Amino acid sequence: MTLFAPLEPTAAVAIETEAPTAVPADLAWPNSAAIGVGAVGFPGVLASTGSAEALPMASISKVVTVLTVLEEHPLTLEDRGPTVELTAKDVAYYAQLEAVGAAVKPVWSGLTLSQYELLQLVLVPSAANYTHSLVDWAFGNEEAFVAAANEWLDAHGLTETSFVEPTGLSPQNRSTVAELIELGKFALADPVVSEIVATTVVAIPGIGVIENSNEILGSYGIDGIKTGTLPEAGACLLFSSDLTVGAHSVTIVGVALGGAHHDVQNPQIQALVQTVQAGFQELDLVESGDVFGEYTTAWGDTAEAVATEDLSVLVWGDTPTSLAVQMDAIGAAPSGTTVGAASFTVGQELLEVPLVLSDALNDPGPMWRLTNPALLFG
Repeated sequence: MTLFAPLEPTAAVAIETEAPTAVPADLAWPNSAAIGVGAVGFPGVLASTGSAEALPMASISKVVTVLTVLEEHPLTLEDRGPTVELTAKDVAYYAQLEAVGAAVKPVWSGLTLSQYELLQLVLVPSAANYTHSLVDWAFGNEEAFVAAANEWLDAHGLTETSFVEPTGLSPQNRSTVAELIELGKFALADPVVSEIVATTVVAIPGIGVIENSNEILGSYGIDGIKTGTLPEAGACLLFSSDLTVGAHSVTIVGVALGGAHHDVQNPQIQALVQTVQAGFQELDLVESGDVFGEYTTAWGDTAEAVATEDLSVLVWGDTPTSLAVQMDAIGAAPSGTTVGAASFTVGQELLEVPLVLSDALNDPGPMWRLTNPALLFG
């Protein structure tokens, strides 16, 4: 019986190992009334300063307008949508809005544009007259559109955002930093919107070449999203930027409300983007072959519990990290046998790497078994 009795399992001796530590972000905040940053794939707001109240959002409102229209009349990148013929009513919008100093672009009765071109005119130069033309075409009238826009906001959890008209000329169009960051994420998730807001210059047949109102587009990875200006709102910008951190890429979404002037706010946002990039860190949690424990059997065989793969993670600021290691007690086993796991908790995320034997723990053989019966089960 001694020759066939099971071996008493050998417990691992853990090697002291700690999870890497992230450092806090040090951000250069613009001098605006309310500012915040988030990132696609990261929940909520990463950091913010200033007012947490709902503030006038000016022409950032047009992002809500476009997303509401696209919910009713969806487009793909391959589809420019139906043709819309502009009428005397659209010419009247131009005259009315030009008179109050709103951003407008030329229009005439009989002009035909695609739905996609209307979206370009709304988002790129922020043309208020074409914003009214778009919602009239999509919903028939402004009242029906506003009802649909508020339904869209509620359905997307933006319950602190108030919305009374499509252009943002009303200071009653208000939102919070947190909800505008979520709005920016929704905008980037739509391929049509994402493509349009990243365009620096568009050419509209019959109207001409039009530059994007976002003057820092293309710098520091900035690829959107929407400017806004209103006496009650100040200079506003909902922005996004694609950043590289080590082997990882991240898209940030930020918003600044209530700036003094875009010429002042823009370089401050560029500086903010640079410090946000520095606030992300690539933590190397483990490399393949890292040793977490050792096994030494009663009969003198040794092996290590080693990680099977590399694992790195992108974190923001001083995201808390911790490590828990679990290793089984084992008897004889071949090299590569799974013996446990290294579990890293990074913020709210749990990441595991299997641990395996670096070498075989062989059966000690009959002579050892016969001379050490007290170390066997059975």
